[in-house]
Amino acid sequence: MDTLDTLFSAAQQWLFEAAVQPLMFGLGLGNILEDGFAATGWLLVGLVQLAVMLLVLAPLQRWRPVEPVVDRPAIRTDIVYTFIHRLGLFRLALFFSVDPLFDALFGRLRAAGIGTFHLDQLWPGVTDLAWVSFALYLVVFDFADYWIHRGQHGVRWWWKLHALHHSQRQMTMWSDNRNHLLDDLLRDGLLVVLAQAIGVAPGQFVALVAITQLSESLHHANLRLWFGRVGERLWVSPRFHRLHHSIGLGHETRGPGSLGGHNYAVLLPVWDVLFGTANFELRYDPTGIRDQVEQGRDYGRGFWSQQWLGLKRLVE
Repeated sequence: MDTLDTLFSAAQQWLFEAAVQPLMFGLGLGNILEDGFAATGWLLVGLVQLAVMLLVLAPLQRWRPVEPVVDRPAIRTDIVYTFIHRLGLFRLALFFSVDPLFDALFGRLRAAGIGTFHLDQLWPGVTDLAWVSFALYLVVFDFADYWIHRGQHGVRWWWKLHALHHSQRQMTMWSDNRNHLLDDLLRDGLLVVLAQAIGVAPGQFVALVAITQLSESLHHANLRLWFGRVGERLWVSPRFHRLHHSIGLGHETRGPGSLGGHNYAVLLPVWDVLFGTANFELRYDPTGIRDQVEQGRDYGRGFWSQQWLGLKRLVE
């Protein structure tokens, strides 16, 4: 862990000094260089993720695809979403809009004497180990992510936004970030509050998000792959998550039009097992939403049309 942290810090420092810092001075943003350095970390993580996707996941998709690629324009739109999120453009927008509100909120709480609860200090000597502390936070975040995902499917107005993610009929490694921006804002906001509440260090938070995002890219890949009877219960596979996107299975529980679904887990299928939402059938069904297929409901083709139609569904 220390070696990886050292390598990452050195690369972050080099990228900041070589590219980000001169750009910030040129734009007159020299007063927020510290924030720019933190943003460089997110940018570096995104570049590493894109490299892994292109060098590892793309060949895997060509090796064992679930289905032939017939809708390249839909994939190109997903690539736009991926670049917006993985290269930090979405987080940059949050920095200027939402982050000041969070900073004010946490500042008031600390001024009122409400401090941060450090989860990794519960077992001194054990959680002092970096990898144990990281694993503990990963499990807690994944548990929270499971219930956030349940909310995205179970709360009707939230599903109106989240449905955009499920409307992709041509799933690939680029499909993870295909979300309505309001949906992402809600989820990220909840996870930021959790991170502040349990004392996740900034570096650990970056690593947690990076591992989760890269794993989710694998889950969404057009890849005929499962991890075996035991492995399927240890980590989410492309087969496990594809069923979550399958028409009539992933977004419905009791028949057409009913909210719910199966396989909500983001990383650890154990949550689906514990709460009765797991489906381990070895099948690869078409993906999408029932009303999209049977009633021809339009979820949009390009980025802006998808965002606009999501807002319209929300106020219906």
